[in-house]
Amino acid sequence: MASVDVEKIRNIALLAHSGAGKTTLTEAIVFNSGAITRMGNVTDGNTVTDFDQEEIERKHSISSALAQCQWRGGYVLNLIDTPGFINFLEDTRGCLTVADGAVLIVSAVSGVRAETMKVWSMAAEFGIPVVVFINEVNKENADFQATLQQIKDGFDVRPITLFMPLSDSAPTEGLIDIIKQKAYKRTTDNNYEETEIPSSLLSKAEGIRKDLIECVAESDDALLEKYLEGTELSEQEILNGLVDGAVARKFIPVTFGSAVNNYGINQLVDTVIQCLPSPVKRAGIKPIVAKKSSDGDAEVTLQPLKDKPLAAYVFKTIADPYAGKLTMFRVFSGQLKPDTTVYNATKGVRERIGHVHYLLGKKQIPAQVLGPGEFGVVTKLKETLTGDTLCEEAHPFIFTPLKFAEPIISYAIEPKTKGDEDKVSTGLHKILDEDPTLRFHRDEETNEMIIAGMGQIHIEVSLHKLKRKFGVEVEMKTPKVPCRETIRTKAKAQGKYKKQSGGRGQYGDCWIEIEPLPSGGGFEFVDKIVGGSVPRQYIPAVEKGIVDKLKEGILAGYPMVDIRVTIFDGSYHAVDSSEMAFKIAGSMAIKKAVMDAHPVLMEPIMNVEVITPDDCLGAVIGDLNSKRGKVHGVESQLGGNQKVSAAVPMSEILTYANQLHSITSGRGLYSMEFSHYEDVPAHISQKIIAERSKKDTEE
Repeated sequence: MASVDVEKIRNIALLAHSGAGKTTLTEAIVFNSGAITRMGNVTDGNTVTDFDQEEIERKHSISSALAQCQWRGGYVLNLIDTPGFINFLEDTRGCLTVADGAVLIVSAVSGVRAETMKVWSMAAEFGIPVVVFINEVNKENADFQATLQQIKDGFDVRPITLFMPLSDSAPTEGLIDIIKQKAYKRTTDNNYEETEIPSSLLSKAEGIRKDLIECVAESDDALLEKYLEGTELSEQEILNGLVDGAVARKFIPVTFGSAVNNYGINQLVDTVIQCLPSPVKRAGIKPIVAKKSSDGDAEVTLQPLKDKPLAAYVFKTIADPYAGKLTMFRVFSGQLKPDTTVYNATKGVRERIGHVHYLLGKKQIPAQVLGPGEFGVVTKLKETLTGDTLCEEAHPFIFTPLKFAEPIISYAIEPKTKGDEDKVSTGLHKILDEDPTLRFHRDEETNEMIIAGMGQIHIEVSLHKLKRKFGVEVEMKTPKVPCRETIRTKAKAQGKYKKQSGGRGQYGDCWIEIEPLPSGGGFEFVDKIVGGSVPRQYIPAVEKGIVDKLKEGILAGYPMVDIRVTIFDGSYHAVDSSEMAFKIAGSMAIKKAVMDAHPVLMEPIMNVEVITPDDCLGAVIGDLNSKRGKVHGVESQLGGNQKVSAAVPMSEILTYANQLHSITSGRGLYSMEFSHYEDVPAHISQKIIAERSKKDTEE
């Protein structure tokens, strides 16, 4: 493709809850642009951007995808089809770091949902201007006016209606252009003929236009003064005010249509081109800032110009066992050319660039050069990962990488085939390269392989990918809860180990006192031996025996914490004493002392925040209470939602994602983080100890 005018680039993320029509809308735009000759659909699994096998089978996006196309007038659209399912919204958030604007799709059937509010808040986090597209107006239960009202009630930025249906009973029949006050009846997919505004809608259309003009005038002092003087604003003045207000997020332009019927799509794209910023305008409002890595924390403002030093940000990585690693990036400054060497300032290494491509879904289109505002992909970079900066070695810049949310759910995994542990580890570490929200480690306490993610579906998808790409299958199990043991009172005990079996025997004897430490105190060992009752060379052995026993746990096999152990007396044998004997004696002493010091089990408590629709609030609170949760408060949120803050034992909330989905019909969201440890209730503690005792007996 020839050199692109950066003023005519639009980098647009498509946002919505799962099933609202992002992928279908992307398909319709790409089809209308002429980039594809046939419009696919999600049901048949033949869309441009849902090409992954997992997406085809599940019928919804699980990973963001790029689709570049050219629009009339020389415009270039870089569309980012993002996931809307709650488990994958961090991928969506990552893509917003490279978008200049967004289309927020709201279904005229399901309306504003929790995920809608979530992606809206993400756009607000990055200051991204938004155009709303009310989709699915063709469906039987669609309600354009009710959906528009939900948007007005839910969002903290005022929506402005640019188009309204020509007929309330048949929304796809045609539309009314509010600014021009003209009606257009649809004849074929993308053809309209001008017609009269129905008399029943004329007053309403004029009222909406008046509200629009007032809103536009309020966003600009010069326009407001003119408006208050009673002077009619020209159409061009209205459009200019509309653009400036939309870019500054003072209001949200609203259009409508049906992506699956390819209706209202061209009007949406024209609105996007008009109301959402180019990379140049975006940089003027929100400057592109990076750190000059050669000067530590010194910040520099990058300009989206071709003759400036290269600065490109890697926002996504895809691990492919056959094609190699695919690195997706956006150029913010300068130019990136094929067959050159660039500098990864984040890692401090050089990378060889081979072929450079645009992306249309999975199709790679060769590029001669990529300039400011353009997206591209290269293959087989060795060190570069998501969040890295590619630049010139003589002009090193580093973009601050996005900090992704921490995982909220964990599972233990084990390979179905013995001996495949290394294959599991190798495959998952490659998947980790492309998914910053996934975690994988081996738990030293339980010796389990633990995978953590943003929800059960997220983990299942990752493990299916492991099987499909790397040929290894695993089973998922609920992980063991990392409980702790501690004591509540002081106690003393003797540990005496004496063994005589002919020849040299074994003898070790120690007296210890234990006492609890404050929470977080860890372990302390105090030596108060006087008079040599235990020789100095054997005291470390006593401590080693105690430490090993505390790691193993005494009540139920969990590590014991927050304890001070003092050795104050003992005895030894000149011939039979040894380090091993005193180690065993220390182990015996700590076990006896703990059982006399009111030992307790402690469990991890999580701080949980749940976003739920109003109508599910009672059910959510009741469910949290049933999980031994303590609700700390409820706050009203935008969009008719409530935020519930609670403290809940980890053991009760390991699979909460599935339960919340059921309670709220998929409309609820939650996040959690570790808070502290608390004593396990006596009846539950007894059950855990009994299970551990039974297991030890069987072994």
